[in-house]
Amino acid sequence: MGLGKAVYEAELLRLQTELVRLQEWVRAEGARLVVVFEGRDAAGKGGTIKRVAEHLNPRAARIAALPKPTERERTQWYFQRYVAHLPAAGEIVLFDRSWYNRAGVEHVMGFCTPAEHQLFLRQCPVFERMLAEEGILLRKYWFSVSDTVQEERFRRRAEDPLRRWKLSPMDLESLTRWEDYSRAKDDMLVHTDTADAPWYVVESDDKRSARINMIAHLLSSIPYGDVALPPLVLPSRPPSTGYERPPKELLTLVPDHAATLRKD
Repeated sequence: MGLGKAVYEAELLRLQTELVRLQEWVRAEGARLVVVFEGRDAAGKGGTIKRVAEHLNPRAARIAALPKPTERERTQWYFQRYVAHLPAAGEIVLFDRSWYNRAGVEHVMGFCTPAEHQLFLRQCPVFERMLAEEGILLRKYWFSVSDTVQEERFRRRAEDPLRRWKLSPMDLESLTRWEDYSRAKDDMLVHTDTADAPWYVVESDDKRSARINMIAHLLSSIPYGDVALPPLVLPSRPPSTGYERPPKELLTLVPDHAATLRKD
């Protein structure tokens, strides 16, 4: 049975409040936090990222969702363009997919060579160990969804004009390559589930539970604490100096579309 809406919304709000506390701690301590979101298409990564970032300060918490590499980036060291998006002190970066593209879609769809794939599997644990030694807090989450639920979500997206854009030809191709992606995921976990950067698997057939479980785990994995914040005191408005607002007739106002919706 899925998580009820009222229970879900109450717990989500509590956890989001804790995420704000976490961000204040990251800022005060000069910490650097990277959260990697990976998983199958339609596994619920995007919705979870949205809930994580919803109440955070966007100046210090950003989402990195990189497009396909440019011609120049294809000639760089594979990890190079991801390094440019790592956080500075006091920042949080949420990777909506990450360097693990090479272990998944690039490998399965033939966008990289077998040699490039094997090189990635050798270098990735070393790369992530370097991040850990640098003091960067790295958390990696794999969102796991069953084939039946994935297909059901694809069908709903195809019928919803607000979400149809989420279905790319690559997404549709994944339906016919379920076992190929499964093998690629298993191979990836064997090589990159390390003590320095372990993988945490989120069961996501129920999206509400997946969001709650992922956020609760993230918070439990970081020893953050309260940060003393200066009190906020709203100043009194000074006396008027005679300013008068220009007549509205001189302005170009947005038409009041809302007025057409109001009941008499």
